[in-house]
Amino acid sequence: MASVTLQPRCYFSNSCVNQQNGIASFRLISKGVKLDIPLTRRSYSSRRRTIAVTKASASHSTTVPDPVLSPSSGTSSEAKKKSNEAALILIRHGESMWNEKNLFTGCVDVPLTKKGVEEAIEAGKRISNIPVDMIYTSSLIRAQMTAMLAMTEHRRKKVPIILHDENEQARVWSQIFSEDTKKQCIPVVTAWQLNERMYGELQGLNKQETADRYGTEQVHVWRRSYDTPPPNGESLEMCAERAVAYFKEFIQPQLLSGKNVMIAAHGNSLRSIIWYLDKLTSQEVISLELSTGIPMLYIFKEGSFIRRGSPVAPTEAGVYAYTKSLAQYRHKLDEMYQS
Repeated sequence: MASVTLQPRCYFSNSCVNQQNGIASFRLISKGVKLDIPLTRRSYSSRRRTIAVTKASASHSTTVPDPVLSPSSGTSSEAKKKSNEAALILIRHGESMWNEKNLFTGCVDVPLTKKGVEEAIEAGKRISNIPVDMIYTSSLIRAQMTAMLAMTEHRRKKVPIILHDENEQARVWSQIFSEDTKKQCIPVVTAWQLNERMYGELQGLNKQETADRYGTEQVHVWRRSYDTPPPNGESLEMCAERAVAYFKEFIQPQLLSGKNVMIAAHGNSLRSIIWYLDKLTSQEVISLELSTGIPMLYIFKEGSFIRRGSPVAPTEAGVYAYTKSLAQYRHKLDEMYQS
């Protein structure tokens, strides 16, 4: 294990990783603050793919306090300590153009319909008083659109910025040179591991025509069984392998450090994550239904995930008083933006 000085050329990214002589180098500036983080080199594999990842030690927090949450000068030192809880928001993307046409979509990159846009905006209203420090989405545009549209409704008015680390030029060209601006941005990480289940040879087929051809029972097995994949596709079990591995490797350490995280993804990748969070059985997870555009809130506290359900629109009083810290956050937003 080595302690690496993080360089100022990569902003917000948690994946700017280089290797030289077998030693991992990890560069990150989180909201304008330089950090030294020891790194460990690990790899994980799914049934179909093996990828190498570099992980920051979860014991080292990269959280920079949001001005809304920063304690006033008159508070005690105890009140200034980092909160021991974090919010986790899960949002299934809104209706896509292939959902509208009743086609199997899977990993085909299809945008939202007008209805899907409206669902994303409504989801944003429901979480407009919940703090968000990091956003994770799949690599597919419908999930990214949902995350971006949802954040247009957030009262904190921070700007979500998609990180580009596909090559050195992309990293250099996407730099932000204003410290004040960086503090008003939210890093957005895109990951194929959060993609929808790959439906193989069903992708692009009409669902009703497929049922007529192969039989309703067979299509139901492909869509809802735990370990039976469609032809040349992924089962839910295979999808869970990659989605849960990514959650444990990258997202859970952010929650451990006190960051509030939003994930905008898909029915099966989110179903897989909830299977892990709620410790469901394989039979329970296949019957789990997730509505499009309806966020789910979890509180991560003392190493455990506590489901709080779906937030209701902010017009209803007292909705966000799920925990003391969330109630305080909303109160400070009220003070900051009151007319």
